[in-house]
Amino acid sequence: MPHAPLKNDLLLRALLRKPTPRTPLWMMRQAGRYLPEYRATRAKAGSFLNLCMNPELACEVTLQPLDRYPLDAAILFSDILTIPHAMNVGLEFEAGEGPKIARPVRTPADIDRLPVPDPEGELRYVMDAVRLIRRELNGRVPLIGFAGSPWTVGTYMVEGGGTKNFSHIKGMLYGAPDQMHRLLDVITRATTAYLNAQIAAGAQAVMVFDTWGGVLAPQEYREFSLAYMARIVEGLTKETEEGRVPVILFTKGGGAWLEDMVQAGADALGVDWTTDLADARLAVRDRVALQGNLDPSVLYAPPEAIRAQVARVLESYGRGHGHVFNLGHGIHPDVNPEHAGAMIAAVHELSPQYHA
Repeated sequence: MPHAPLKNDLLLRALLRKPTPRTPLWMMRQAGRYLPEYRATRAKAGSFLNLCMNPELACEVTLQPLDRYPLDAAILFSDILTIPHAMNVGLEFEAGEGPKIARPVRTPADIDRLPVPDPEGELRYVMDAVRLIRRELNGRVPLIGFAGSPWTVGTYMVEGGGTKNFSHIKGMLYGAPDQMHRLLDVITRATTAYLNAQIAAGAQAVMVFDTWGGVLAPQEYREFSLAYMARIVEGLTKETEEGRVPVILFTKGGGAWLEDMVQAGADALGVDWTTDLADARLAVRDRVALQGNLDPSVLYAPPEAIRAQVARVLESYGRGHGHVFNLGHGIHPDVNPEHAGAMIAAVHELSPQYHA
């Protein structure tokens, strides 16, 4: 069934470095715990995993921020650990504790047992959510699909949850690199199929979240994180009947490697708040679009301070196209929703001068 024509394509144009009348914006974790309406739907779902696995509720929370704010994109409500969940490693989310994996992947035999899940089989609930969201959006704004990077997803799978010192995964990386590569290979194949299925279901841009790439040394980052993201980019569907599908790569803490990241072939790179956008733009030499990069903690400040910081971010990118305004990481759960509104209003007010 053909989709409704897009009424607001600013995001897609900016990601492809085409002219826009103002800087488009969306927020990482824009459908999340800072919104009271999200918390109400999450309570109705009974658990975070139930919320992810119910297409109707996932659609509902995806659309909530768009009903509240004039954002330029919807991002699929899901989680980066849907793939390991479908690989039968025993994923659960404990309240206040984050993800826990019952059967961590630490031996060659553990890796051998990992299937490449069928995106329209075990992960069909994600594709059903994408299809439903596209229908409900009715062309309002584009829909961004996403996945975690192989290194980041692998970190959770090997560690068995969150970690401070990365002992198990770095032990594998340095002590059994062949094993590490085998694990990353299977996650990469699964992730490529998963993102292509999201695109087939209606995602109009996709993003790869590399939350833990920044904990690696430069050589290891290139070999164990970036190389696998590049493989994903290479394997993605780049064009659909609707047009080009831009790809965004984001490594948290990866500002030093932006020049290397350009080589991966993505259309845009996310930049966290520890790198000035002027430096990032210099490093990538306008070969890719940039997304970011307001420190999420700015949203704890009063609206006039938020406006001043938005002005600084816009000024640091400077004149010209190819900038998508975003936070440098996800919005914090205890932020006042009105403060997010103040940021969005400031971008609308202050960005047109950079596109004139």
